[in-house]
Amino acid sequence: MNVHDWALITFTILVQMSVGSMWVLGITNFFASQKYGKEQADQLSDRALVALVPVIGLGFLASLLHLGNPINAYRAVTNLATSWLSREIFCGVVFALLATAFAFMQWRKIGSFMLRTVFAWLAALVGIVLVYCMSSVYMLPVQPTWNSWTTPVTFYTTTFLLGTLAMGAAFVANYSYAQNKNPAIKDTLSVQMRQALRWVALAAICLLGVEFVVLPIYLSTLTVGMLGWVLFLRLGLAFVGAGVFVVFLYQNALSLGQEKVLGNLAYSAFAMVFVAEILGRYLFYVLHVQIGL
Repeated sequence: MNVHDWALITFTILVQMSVGSMWVLGITNFFASQKYGKEQADQLSDRALVALVPVIGLGFLASLLHLGNPINAYRAVTNLATSWLSREIFCGVVFALLATAFAFMQWRKIGSFMLRTVFAWLAALVGIVLVYCMSSVYMLPVQPTWNSWTTPVTFYTTTFLLGTLAMGAAFVANYSYAQNKNPAIKDTLSVQMRQALRWVALAAICLLGVEFVVLPIYLSTLTVGMLGWVLFLRLGLAFVGAGVFVVFLYQNALSLGQEKVLGNLAYSAFAMVFVAEILGRYLFYVLHVQIGL
């Protein structure tokens, strides 16, 4: 693979993770605000949200490396009527703008809680459309291994699995920072974090199940050959990270005083699955089969 292909891997993984993170943040913030109040909900999610913007920026920066001449990138959005690539770029720009606007409004507390919520859900909905456009770019008749329902399903699974575990790690990091800065909120924030992590764990296990159902169907169309070790490593990391570690994450989130253990589990689970998804996307690009011209 060349630099252009690695740029695509970076772009698709980071942007899909960002979309999934927006959904997790939106859902978490909504339920936390209903149960604990808006101020307490913000304490859980504000810093995690700020970290999302640089990830989106890195993803789109990587996408420019795939272009022969980045200066002419604007021309790629001129064919919305017929080109999935143009739609992908358009939705990507709209998603980035909405997510950045929401992050800034939430950070500076600009506008009402309802207005900020509207921006958050608009960004999340555009993100869902963006992931569909991303998958549709690859569904070409001349690429039989890509031209299948497994492509959008795997893209969406990556989106929500990475987004879920990324936010789990972010919630733990936010707790560590916030409780050191303001010990008075430690107990309340710990309760919120542990409840959020329980739902993160349950969602990750379900998404891992989807991934392990779809992957064999997709792989049945491929000849892995010498890259079998990459596939084995990819499956092993996903199983340990989103399976074994996440089960322990759920169990420890049920008890007080396990915050340090929760941090180690959340960070490790995210790191393993992140590497697993990169390897999976690597195989996606390397093992495709082209027919015709």
